[in-house]
Parts: sequence; C-alpha cells; structure tokens
Amino acid sequence: MVDLVDMAEELRAQQMQEKLNSRAQFEGESRYGCAECGTEIPAQRRAIGGVTRCVQCQTHFEAQQKHFRGV
Repeated sequence: MVDLVDMAEELRAQQMQEKLNSRAQFEGESRYGCAECGTEIPAQRRAIGGVTRCVQCQTHFEAQQKHFRGV
C-alpha cells in the first residue's frame, strides 16, 4: 500500500524538477569585455552564456529596468 506521505514527496519532487527545467536558459557567446564600461568580465560569469555586461553594469541596468516598469 502506497503511503500518502510518499506520494506527496514524489509530487513535490516532480514539481521542483519542472521548475528547474523551465528556468531561463542563457545561450550565445559571452563577451570578454563589458559592453557598457569595457572592464573584463570574469571567466565564471562568461561561462553562463550570453553575458554582455559586468556584474556592476548589469545590476545598474536591471535597477533602471525595474524603475522604468514602475514596480
């Protein structure tokens, strides 16, 4: 007999896997230098794929986007 707790745990695991699979996928070649300020983008950040800005410029860009959306 299947235990309800086991069934709930299996459902939770399936839902978690679906969320992980549906998250944003970054594709494309990353730049070596930031498109905004020109500083070198660290290798770990470039490994993400499709990176065009350093962390500081990306943070600033996202803050501006949030501001312009009115959120």
